[in-house]
Amino acid sequence: MTSEIIYKYLSNEASEQEIQTLFEWIDASEENKKQFITIKKTWALTALSENISEDSVPVIKIKPKNKAAKYLQYAAAFLVLLGLGRIAFNFNQKTKSSKEIVLELGNGKTEYITKNNHINLVNDKGELIARKLPGQIVYFGKAKDNDIVYNSLKVPYGKTFKLILSDGTVVSLNSGTTLRYPEQFGVNGKRTVYLTGEAFFEVAKDKEHPFIVNVNQAAIEVLGTKFNVSAYPENPSVNSVLVEGSIQMYETENTSNAVLLKPNQMATWQNNSKKITTKLVDPAFYSAWTKGELAFNDTPFSTIIKIIQRAYDVEIINKNSDLGKQNFTGTIKISDSSIENILDLLKRDTPFDYTIEQNKITITNIP
Repeated sequence: MTSEIIYKYLSNEASEQEIQTLFEWIDASEENKKQFITIKKTWALTALSENISEDSVPVIKIKPKNKAAKYLQYAAAFLVLLGLGRIAFNFNQKTKSSKEIVLELGNGKTEYITKNNHINLVNDKGELIARKLPGQIVYFGKAKDNDIVYNSLKVPYGKTFKLILSDGTVVSLNSGTTLRYPEQFGVNGKRTVYLTGEAFFEVAKDKEHPFIVNVNQAAIEVLGTKFNVSAYPENPSVNSVLVEGSIQMYETENTSNAVLLKPNQMATWQNNSKKITTKLVDPAFYSAWTKGELAFNDTPFSTIIKIIQRAYDVEIINKNSDLGKQNFTGTIKISDSSIENILDLLKRDTPFDYTIEQNKITITNIP
């Protein structure tokens, strides 16, 4: 009976009497508290593995009747321990970036990619090699091996972009990312690109030409597969999550220092120790950004700040020591979410003050 009430409470279907009964049961013993936390954590993680949408996700609401302060204290504590659970943030976006996506061509020219502009790229022979379409650039053709020219695409904070390389590989670029890549891959040899930031790759199969993603001291090599790579320069590590196929991560200066990944595994390269570790993960969390979502799974607030800064092109300074120690679980839909609404929702669980001056947000303790 107790488990049934817990699930009704988590699904926002419990009556006020059932909520009161539940909190009295929780207060009865430490064992009851632990059981509640275990059930809630399982429920939250299961919910996040689903395809979350606004219509299917209820928002947890606390509806105390008597002893309101005491019940609210418990509810807040559990939400802090387990993050935001099944809450999805769906609001109106207000923060916009004025920065543009920059394409630096191999010949030294620079193009600024805007939403409506149309760009056709030609090589030195006047041959069409790429066309800019809404939200993406599509390349085609092959170059002679001694004619390979590299371009660089820089995506600023607050934006994402997509490239279709000349071999048909699709690359989704996250905010604050730079990709250096050939205008056209060569007839022979490997297909090599250089990444700083985060990207999701859907590599076209080509057994004769392995695809290599260079990320500073490490590299990922594949033949044809789907995987996510996160290699932001401010982080001391590089993460690669495999969705399907197989990939190998290795140290560029010592290729014997390598691991082979299977689907649903993540490889992590540590810059300082030069070690590569692996673990099982849910790839949906790491590719959610390609669908316009930010997914957190027991994520430290310090990490969440970095992710939000890149997604919304803002600077966040956290001076609230309590908030800095907490982890959160939840999903934010970027296109429908404003910074103000996200912060206001977080305040419900961990009270704090904040100020916004242009693109700078300062989080402080409540006086």
